[in-house]
Amino acid sequence: MEKRLQEAQLYKEEGNQCYREGKCRDAVCGYHRALQQLRGLDPSLPSPIPNLGPQGPALTPEQENVLHTTQTDCYNNLASKDASVRRYLQLMQSELSSYHRKEKQLYLGMFA
Repeated sequence: MEKRLQEAQLYKEEGNQCYREGKCRDAVCGYHRALQQLRGLDPSLPSPIPNLGPQGPALTPEQENVLHTTQTDCYNNLASKDASVRRYLQLMQSELSSYHRKEKQLYLGMFA
């Protein structure tokens, strides 16, 4: 269990590093990998199939804090990256539209 918490933190840090390097897709993958490591460890979430297999591991208060902090950081980072990617795409769409308008004006000007 401790190993999964540590791996989740490493994946989250990899995601942060990728984002700083401008590798948004790799950053998102890092955050998703971190969340996958944490899946099944959160005692506040019900088991998808109750009474089948062992119950979730008991976490110490410190481990529970690490789990919730890492989850929150990953979800917040994913949300902020999504917003920044959306803004970037809108900016590119605007620039592309502007370019096409200018190109159309030049083309029409040739035959006027």
